[in-house]
Amino acid sequence: MYLLHNIIAIIVISFIIVGALWGIGSLLNTPQEKNIQKSNDSILLVAQNNAFNQTNPTLYVNASQPTRLIILNKDFVKHDFISEELGINTAYLTTEQDFVTGIASNKMGNYTYYCSFHPDMKGEIVIKSSKI
Repeated sequence: MYLLHNIIAIIVISFIIVGALWGIGSLLNTPQEKNIQKSNDSILLVAQNNAFNQTNPTLYVNASQPTRLIILNKDFVKHDFISEELGINTAYLTTEQDFVTGIASNKMGNYTYYCSFHPDMKGEIVIKSSKI
């Protein structure tokens, strides 16, 4: 019986050590940005430190010209990206998870985007005429 208790104790201690090392490694190694393919007709928004791209930028999109929108969560907390007027809702994004969608509208105007978890994470999408 004494041997069984020792084996159980060794197994429990092993799990604790492995869990602690994993946790410390996660804290020391910040998430690495995935190899996301970017182009001139796409916008990358990185959710980190309770902001999109550090400043919650205004996104400019040409009307009747689809633009790919990539949202990447590089934070340790969940984020989402919502623009109700444009019908965009990423659902919850965990660390290093991304979501790809498109903005395609022929209706010009200003549209709000935000993170439902963090009220300060908000900005505008401006759909403007593609004619110069």
